[in-house]
Amino acid sequence: MSGEPRAPLVDSFRRRISYLRLSVTDRCDLRCTYCMPERMTFLPKREVLTLEELYDLASGFIDRGVTKIRITGGEPLVRRDIVDLIRALGRKLGEGLEELTLTTNATQLADHADALVRAGLRRVNVSLDTLDRELFAKLTRRDALPRVLDGIAAAKASGLKVKLNAVALKGANEEELPDLIGWAHGQGHEVTLIEVMPLGDVEEERLDQYLPLDTVRTRLEERWTLTDNAASTGGPARYVDVEETGGRLGFITPHTHNFCDWCNRIRVTATGQLYPCLGGGERVDLRAALRSDDPQEQLARAFDQAMLIKPERHHFRMDERGADPALVRHMSMTGG
Repeated sequence: MSGEPRAPLVDSFRRRISYLRLSVTDRCDLRCTYCMPERMTFLPKREVLTLEELYDLASGFIDRGVTKIRITGGEPLVRRDIVDLIRALGRKLGEGLEELTLTTNATQLADHADALVRAGLRRVNVSLDTLDRELFAKLTRRDALPRVLDGIAAAKASGLKVKLNAVALKGANEEELPDLIGWAHGQGHEVTLIEVMPLGDVEEERLDQYLPLDTVRTRLEERWTLTDNAASTGGPARYVDVEETGGRLGFITPHTHNFCDWCNRIRVTATGQLYPCLGGGERVDLRAALRSDDPQEQLARAFDQAMLIKPERHHFRMDERGADPALVRHMSMTGG
């Protein structure tokens, strides 16, 4: 996009929006039990933005002060020619864009790691909840752990920085979390633990999955020395240093410690729907703006509208059956 410079994105609570999570597909090659049902219905491909449209959107956000973009899905690496988009966005680094990252389940990462580095990517966030092959197959409904570990190893070998994200799940991986953290730190990877979120209709009861991270931290402190670290990567995580492993550990706590006061994020789905809050239904249709007769002006108006409707905070609740509000929209559709 071009034209006169426009004002940075600032919402009605005076929060500067500098972080875009841009979904390129709702499709995924895993079926994680806390994310989607086994028989998931994906969007028709004709409804998904083209790579050119995704690039135009990202460029528009950069023009409005977004400095960090994370490519998400679904699983972004299942989208054909995704490296082309990353290469195009990589050229924006140093020209308004400061950081370009990717969230992946790593099943396809071994095939793409070298190309991603050449395209300009420097970090990947890998979703990995367990190192136990049997449990991995149960949680994801796919026996793919060896491919995931190969992908992580390939990313490290290519020079990509790897950060692991693990959803803490009551009665599933809670006893294994220390081993996962210790292994990751031994490999030189950071780890962030995440509380399960009530997004989408899944086949398990959310409250049965929910494990408060306060509980996890208390258990970890019986084993290790945790020291608060004020570092920030621009996201919602709070960090500690683990003295015994020499690594850093993050906690994302949408329920036990709300982090909305300093929210700097917006999400755009693969169909061009801008959600200013992961936990809300407010949205703006950017696809319609992109495909209008005056996309530059219509996008500018849509961005401004999104700033007006971004709520002060989300209202997830995990203290009763149904995990209020259990939004119909799946995380894979919104973008992680």
